[in-house]
Amino acid sequence: MKQFIVLLLLLVQYNLDAQNSLFSEKPPVFPSCEGVVIDSLQACFNKEVYSTIYKNFKVPEQVSKENYEGEVVVIFEVDTTGQSQVVYTNALYDELKKEAKRVVTEFPKIKPATYNGRKTFKQYSIAIKIPLVDQSKVAQDVAKTQEVSKLEAAAKSEFDKVDEELKVFENKAFQSQLNIQFTHSDYARFDRQMNLIGTNSHTASKPFVYEEVSKYFDFQAEQDRLKKEADSWGEKKLWNEHLVQLQGKDYWFTVDPILDLQVGSDSELDSGSTYNNTRGVLIQGGLGSKLNFYATVFESQGRFADYVNRYAESLKAFGPDPAIIPGRGIAKRFKTDSYDYPVAEAYLSFAPAKFINIQFGHGKNFIGDGYRSLLLADAASPHPFLKLNTKFWKIKYTNTWMWLKDVRDEVEVDKAFLTKYIANHYLSWNASKRLNIGLFESVLWTNSNDRGFDVNYLNPIIFYRAIEFETGQGAGNALLGASAKYKWNDNVNIYSQFILDEFSLGDVKAGEKSWKNKFGYQLGIKYYNAFKVDNLLLQFEYNRVRPYTYSHNTIVLNYAHNNQPMAHLWGANFSEAIIIGRYRYKRWFGDAKLIFGTRGLDFNTSSDDFSYGGDIYRNYNERPFDTGVEVGQGIKTTTFNGNLQAGYLINPASNLKVFTDITVRNFNPDATTTSTFKSNTVWFNFGLRTDLFNWYFDN
Repeated sequence: MKQFIVLLLLLVQYNLDAQNSLFSEKPPVFPSCEGVVIDSLQACFNKEVYSTIYKNFKVPEQVSKENYEGEVVVIFEVDTTGQSQVVYTNALYDELKKEAKRVVTEFPKIKPATYNGRKTFKQYSIAIKIPLVDQSKVAQDVAKTQEVSKLEAAAKSEFDKVDEELKVFENKAFQSQLNIQFTHSDYARFDRQMNLIGTNSHTASKPFVYEEVSKYFDFQAEQDRLKKEADSWGEKKLWNEHLVQLQGKDYWFTVDPILDLQVGSDSELDSGSTYNNTRGVLIQGGLGSKLNFYATVFESQGRFADYVNRYAESLKAFGPDPAIIPGRGIAKRFKTDSYDYPVAEAYLSFAPAKFINIQFGHGKNFIGDGYRSLLLADAASPHPFLKLNTKFWKIKYTNTWMWLKDVRDEVEVDKAFLTKYIANHYLSWNASKRLNIGLFESVLWTNSNDRGFDVNYLNPIIFYRAIEFETGQGAGNALLGASAKYKWNDNVNIYSQFILDEFSLGDVKAGEKSWKNKFGYQLGIKYYNAFKVDNLLLQFEYNRVRPYTYSHNTIVLNYAHNNQPMAHLWGANFSEAIIIGRYRYKRWFGDAKLIFGTRGLDFNTSSDDFSYGGDIYRNYNERPFDTGVEVGQGIKTTTFNGNLQAGYLINPASNLKVFTDITVRNFNPDATTTSTFKSNTVWFNFGLRTDLFNWYFDN
């Protein structure tokens, strides 16, 4: 364990022998080094440290008697007052550690290091040789007597020069091509700034990269406002910094732990308390100015509210695993009534030119300005994707290609999940200072006739409907959509979406409510700084999707992945109204959400096994009638879901939060079956979470 601690500390310290080449940074200055030119200050500091230790260090009597030969490792810090403090020591004898601590803390008062003219802490690591030698003279003698070629000398010093290039860490993420982790609550921080009248921003395609948002929102200023006073290494890491943060000449990276530790109680759960136990690691960084990387690994066990557990088990894949945790992935049984669900998400983000960003990874994407999306949402499990964002003039064009899975028994072949593909285009155009218009198209296809990933759909600019005709109209499932946003003023904007799966003009004119009219729409409004209260966001949203939208007569060509919809998590055949309030004050936050909905569910009985259009995995040809199709048909179910959450942001760097929330859910079908019945839930939760993604418990 000691070796690990030493290694970790050495990774984030400066070696005493390292030379500082930064013009903006000045090392600490011993009194005897006053007047030395700046290029020689570090060398003078090094010499005086070793010389002072040699003059003052008293080798303990027991160490001398036993003729010990070794060293004492010391990590010390010169603080902003010029005092020397020992951070860590390691030696075979406790007496050596105590003596090293005494000598270092009795260093004469030193002029502290500066960065950009401001006093700063500086840490160093040294190894004191036992028996004691004057290491400053040894270093000089070696330099004078050793004769090597320039090339050999450069090679032998290459390892040390890597440390010499280390810089004081700056959060380069704020100007990078990294994604801002998409959570609705966190995105509300800068939503208003991006939607001011006159901005040329595009806010539908998410997640955003820091570089595009930093033009409207000052992340560094926010970090400075939230920064807590911290003196010790532990306090800095707890309140303000990444656990590991390293920056060199043309690279940087950070490492943080991931935690999601929750405990709660559900009024309907018979088997004790609810909980979630997630541990993981997050690594992100940049190589040069154009390439960034991000990786997370989660190991989780959990038991949720009863209605969430039942929904997870209704999603189960073929095989022995009992559930799919919504939004996460396939889960195996843990103990007798819990789930074990590992997840990994990662991507590379590359910007070959200032107007293009390319991402390849495993994760989720979202299109829309609302809480829900009818075009592409993040409610399903993570999946492989390739995304191309192109921005120029008043246009942002997003192309996303995704590799998905159908995991049902009906499509199982050789014990493997069936692969299907989606290609999406989304064109966002700022038609004026106030009006944004978006056009969307999507096509799904599978490996029919061993076509695999069809290169026809790699074309980023054509209409997919034309390709569908070329490859066979039954070979794919195309959807069309549109969006619009209007900025009423700087504090109010109105947004909308429309999704079209199938449309028959003749049936519309007939007025018979044909099943062929498969479409949905969204209307919403956001009110920033509501009632002149800073950082208060109020939002209202209405969503309505007709039966059979997103479904298909070919079993796998539905708009879904891992038994979860790729758009609204309710599938189709529903209407809902959502009221949301979000507020932030310094590190405190509070969110409230009320959802009122009407859904139409299937009976799934021997006497009525028709599809009423809500379950998008069912063949739409299994419908009970062709006309008179209405939203809410089947088992008409009214739903209420209310959630109130409050918490405190512990560390802005890692987005670690402590929170408590309460969910009240009422599920009231007008008929009872084995899978559909009344449910009234009160779910209280408390936890500590690294907030990286959206949980959707409003199914």
